[in-house]
Amino acid sequence: MTSEQAWEPVALYGGEGPQWRGVSPRLATARSIIVSAVCAALVLAAVALWGLLSSPWPLVAAVVVVLAWLWLLWLVRRQVAAISWSEQAEELVVRRGRLRRTLVSVPYGRLQLADMQSGPLARHFGLASVQIHTASPHSGGSIPGLPVAEAEALRARLTERGESQRAGL
Repeated sequence: MTSEQAWEPVALYGGEGPQWRGVSPRLATARSIIVSAVCAALVLAAVALWGLLSSPWPLVAAVVVVLAWLWLLWLVRRQVAAISWSEQAEELVVRRGRLRRTLVSVPYGRLQLADMQSGPLARHFGLASVQIHTASPHSGGSIPGLPVAEAEALRARLTERGESQRAGL
């Protein structure tokens, strides 16, 4: 197989190309909980200010926060649905974003370390993220919101592929 045949076309907007895998929808739930907690704290602060100041402006701020909260809940679901990744023969490709679409391609030969992270909320939902490190701090990437078993298997595969492809250097 020549080097031209090993590379599969990768499209920024789907369609043709590799088989894309999405992250778990539970990531949207976890992120929505964080957004809801922050917005609830802001609304409570606005209501407390209204009680202290006897001015209508804190209530206006509370209404604005509630509207922003509803918009953020919608936005979080859209953002999580836009995160996908694909394992290619020579590289791992991660894409994300709806308005500002990004595509990160990390060749296995440049991969130095793949690690897993899982905070308390992510652990509650059975999720972990895989962080990919290369020699350059600008060329790594991460895949959030994977089920723990899938994240462990991906980390093991990436580490193995990285070591085998670096051996040829």
